[in-house]
Amino acid sequence: MTTALALTGCAGGAGGADPTDVDPEGEIEPREISWLLSRPADGGVITAMEQIADEYAAEHAGFSLNLITTPDRPSYIQKYETLAAANKLPELFDTDATPFAQKLASQDRMIDVDALLDDLGLAGEYRDAALGYQRFDDGSLYMVPFEFQLEFFWYNTALFEKAGVSVPATLDDFPQLCRDLRAQGITPIALDGQDQWPLERYMAYYPFRMAGPEYVQDLKNGDASFADPAGVAAAEWLSELGKAGCFQEGFSSTGYADAQGLFTSGKAAVYNIGTWELGNLATEALDPGVRDDVDYFTLPTLDGAVTTDDEYVTPSGIGMAVNAQTYDPLVRDFLKFALERYPEIYAATGALSPTTTAQTTIPADATPLYSRAVEQADTVGPKIAMPWDTQLDPATNTRLQQELTLLVQGDITPEEFVTTMDTTLRENIDG
Repeated sequence: MTTALALTGCAGGAGGADPTDVDPEGEIEPREISWLLSRPADGGVITAMEQIADEYAAEHAGFSLNLITTPDRPSYIQKYETLAAANKLPELFDTDATPFAQKLASQDRMIDVDALLDDLGLAGEYRDAALGYQRFDDGSLYMVPFEFQLEFFWYNTALFEKAGVSVPATLDDFPQLCRDLRAQGITPIALDGQDQWPLERYMAYYPFRMAGPEYVQDLKNGDASFADPAGVAAAEWLSELGKAGCFQEGFSSTGYADAQGLFTSGKAAVYNIGTWELGNLATEALDPGVRDDVDYFTLPTLDGAVTTDDEYVTPSGIGMAVNAQTYDPLVRDFLKFALERYPEIYAATGALSPTTTAQTTIPADATPLYSRAVEQADTVGPKIAMPWDTQLDPATNTRLQQELTLLVQGDITPEEFVTTMDTTLRENIDG
């Protein structure tokens, strides 16, 4: 596997391809194909695909898969959009279901994945939620999922008992929960504020319960505003979380590992993170001092919520798009081989497969929470609380993350937050 990308010869001219021509005629002629990725180089997806590519190459002399990895998301987006503008995207490339990606699809530059999976006989094997996360707002599908995750609020039952508190029934219960925990000298919620996206999750919660997933869809298209009731309510709720001291002091400079450490060492009562951390939170890798006190709850509801309790953040990660300009019998054949082999190999690592056909291997040192979390994947509802950083344009998203920190710190009011974000949103949509 190599990691360099030659910018020439990676794609044909824009336009002219048929995104529904998923079974092109011709001979399978092995060559190198490339995949532009935004995933950890040592993560389960890449490890599994490396194994699969080696297996395929053993049967097809001359084939190789060139993995072009850029795990840092902002750097990746810049590279991806630059290559797209130059019409030099490789055969495979990672993308979220963003307005930019939808523009590429509208230009017939991405293969229709609904048609592809149907042609390969795999359409019925994928979890509805895994495919739903990858779909554009109009329901079309142009990305293949390689993961499936559930995001929970992990909590320390012993710290809850010490403070005399219970799992919040609604989002509105969070501020008082935090005050009660603070009164006992307990940090309520551990937050990775340095990476900013974890705080942005909190911005998504209130609107999802209050107005459903349509709110952020309308927001990014300019058909809704932060001044709408759902946006104002979210800003006021986040301000209240800040006033109640919900997050640790200095949260904005706390990184991922340190935030997790606050929870796993028993210093913080709640930690909002996904099942990609099962290995650290639901196995014997967890500190014995807190291991028996860890449990989780899903996203609380609201009075009058338009989404159900079983609907929350259930992402299937960044998807893989297939370049329509370079799609040929080899790419199709490799994808058929890879997508048939992948679920079993990936699930064997203890991860949740995006399909229902592969049973997750529960590690020998797993706690009961591990199996419970895996089983819960089969009971999620159809509506997904989409992470806003995958929905908004990069400029608006960057400003949102900055303003959220100021809002929670009390440096700006909810009214100022709303005004600033609506101005930013209009500027970037108009631009």
